[in-house]
Amino acid sequence: MTGPEPSRQTRRLTSPSYHPAEEPRARSRARHRAERDLLSRACREENRSRKAEYDRERAERRAASYLPRGGETGPAALRSYRRFAVKPHRATSAVLSHAYPFLAEGGLGGQGMLIGEDLFSGGSFCFDPFVLYRNGVITNPNTLLAGVIGTGKSSLAKSIIGRSIAFGRRAYVPGDPKGEWTPLAEAVGGQAIALGPGLTNRLNPLDEGTRPSDLDQDRWDQQVKQRRRDLLGSLTETVLGRPIQPTEHTALDTALEHAVASTETPTLPDVVGYLLDPVTGSESLTQLKDDGRQVAHALRRLVQGDLAGLFDGPSTVRFDPSLPMVSLDLSRVGASDELLALVMTCASSWMEAALLDPDAGQRWVVYDEAWRIMREPSLIRRMQSQWKLSRAYGIANLMIMHRLSDLDAIGDASSQSRALAAGLLADCSTRVIYRQESDQLAATGASLGLTRTERELLPDLGVGEGLWRIGKRGFVVQHQLTPAELELFDTTARMIGR
Repeated sequence: MTGPEPSRQTRRLTSPSYHPAEEPRARSRARHRAERDLLSRACREENRSRKAEYDRERAERRAASYLPRGGETGPAALRSYRRFAVKPHRATSAVLSHAYPFLAEGGLGGQGMLIGEDLFSGGSFCFDPFVLYRNGVITNPNTLLAGVIGTGKSSLAKSIIGRSIAFGRRAYVPGDPKGEWTPLAEAVGGQAIALGPGLTNRLNPLDEGTRPSDLDQDRWDQQVKQRRRDLLGSLTETVLGRPIQPTEHTALDTALEHAVASTETPTLPDVVGYLLDPVTGSESLTQLKDDGRQVAHALRRLVQGDLAGLFDGPSTVRFDPSLPMVSLDLSRVGASDELLALVMTCASSWMEAALLDPDAGQRWVVYDEAWRIMREPSLIRRMQSQWKLSRAYGIANLMIMHRLSDLDAIGDASSQSRALAAGLLADCSTRVIYRQESDQLAATGASLGLTRTERELLPDLGVGEGLWRIGKRGFVVQHQLTPAELELFDTTARMIGR
């Protein structure tokens, strides 16, 4: 048996190329030719359109004086004409650090002094606190430099100052305990004033100095009076080892007023004389003499004691603020920190008028062996005032020490002196740390806010290598010296027999 015959109305599933079986062969061939002709015309039209677009872009590239978006073609091609696409790649940071070792810190730019080589990127490292402050990288121009003996920190400090002078800056060293800055001062055309027993140089710390151009005579007289009063108070507190009493302030102010009235330029012997023998006619002569007796004997040390001959008369040398560099060589004063503090106090007051002149340009003030002079509260207060006014007067302070733990010798942990010393560190936007011993890492990291990675770098730094913390950015820099600097800054000649 057979099934029913399929109905002629049943639908058939066909494709566009389907044609009925009963279609004549000639018509089928004609239809296929027509289809091929349509496709050929469409391809030719598309090819002509692409060729026209290519010719237009080629003509545009040839006529343009800049590199076109797609880049050059042919042998001079810088990149492919088509957009280069790379599939995303995911990896750990440990793998990426080895796969892409050329990625590094962009640096501070090329403005300023060339210091050396950035060891992370291999590029040059330039530094200038005045430029960085102007560009908003740091908030103040003060700099801290710390490193153990023999790591090259002194060479770096002298190199920074010497190269800054070439940029029109000036430098003052109010106290050079070892006399190491004298060769540099003389080499740049500056002045090195040696102070010490048996020398002919004498400074009168009560000199007026040079009046800044922005002050009238009345304001200048008040400023000179206040500076002299602060100096005498600081000297007295340093010798007595305690703050002076209100009655002693009165006796000191009275003696200073009489000394100023009796001579055009008063000296320390004049003030001591009026303390020991007040002017006749005072309403409370006996009381005034008793109140100022201890102060008089404290200041007498600078007149007839172990510092006689340094500050007990008119100045025999003149401070010239126009010189590129002035240094006070205190290498002959002695090893006593107290004597050094007294001399530094007098020397700082002597230079202060020039330092506070806003029209004197940008200047460096160097405090070498800062840990020694920071033990005296009066000197720390003077340094703090200078730190705070650095931006207003165009001053960049450079503080040099061996290690941060030296600050532990400055008073008790809760004392005002320790707080002032910590404040000086906080007011240094630039911190340069040379090699530190392993037992100093915790104190150094805590004082300066170093990361763990930065702390671990410090014991392995070589000579001339330092960790630079500038604002919130860190660099490891190899300092480079010229042959002339290497000879001028050499501090090992005696050790190696040269």
